[in-house]
Amino acid sequence: MCGIVGLFLKDKSLEPKLGEMLSSMLDVMCDRGPDSAGFAVYGAGEAGRVKLTLRAPEGYDFAALAEKLGSDARLTERATHAVLSVPEASEAEVRASIAKLAPEVTVVGAGARMELYKEVGLPTDVANRFKLAEMSGTHGIGHTRMATESAVTTNGAHPFSTGADQCLVHNGSLSNHRGVRRNLEREGVKIQTDNDSEVAAGYLTARMAKGRSLGEALEDSLNDLDGFYTFVVGTETGFGVLRDPIACKPAVMAETDEYVAFGSEYRALANLPGIENAKVWEPEPAKVYFWERAAA
Repeated sequence: MCGIVGLFLKDKSLEPKLGEMLSSMLDVMCDRGPDSAGFAVYGAGEAGRVKLTLRAPEGYDFAALAEKLGSDARLTERATHAVLSVPEASEAEVRASIAKLAPEVTVVGAGARMELYKEVGLPTDVANRFKLAEMSGTHGIGHTRMATESAVTTNGAHPFSTGADQCLVHNGSLSNHRGVRRNLEREGVKIQTDNDSEVAAGYLTARMAKGRSLGEALEDSLNDLDGFYTFVVGTETGFGVLRDPIACKPAVMAETDEYVAFGSEYRALANLPGIENAKVWEPEPAKVYFWERAAA
């Protein structure tokens, strides 16, 4: 049993409150996943630059690493994570330098706008530690984990990101993930953990790399991924939801003129502004729900 939340803003005036709203939603899902938590926020980007979200052991000196990487690296630290902004043309070189200079540092996400944070601990504490409530953006997703098939580690926490500005949170279990993993690895998709959810993220990345939109990739997954699952996924411009054909995992959505929201239970949505006037429904099995904002 895990908890999932997602929020996609239609109203630009709400963007400064995205983190506050998402944090409240994540907090309510604590009892569905007290082991670990994580979230991804799509905030402001800068033309020609990419954000690398780094994770390191407690107390790591990110500033010293940034100094070694050169003056083009801009750093924002948040507890065990840091966001490193670098010129897009230098991304591969910077990644290679990090691997050489600081093998204890992991790149957990990258993209023009996405920042990704996750840690072991009570979801409320994780959100507070990374100051989620202070973040702004257009959309974001979050996850609270109750580990059932693997150890409680930060590596096992969601979201999982396997492509630029792409991430996924998942409630459920995939029965054919090992076979899908082998196929993805033959295609050059790197899967870093044993978690089946990362395989799902990698599958969507591979499909979009072949020209499929997020919505189309989710439709493809209905034929290729077996198991019980609810996915909430994000790209730089998109936000999607999919439940498996049996839909045994709980899910509820709400939509107003200002936002679209997802929660594993309605109580995750109950404190959102204007929820009393929202269209509220349970997503249908095997149906892709997808929203997209205009590219900046």
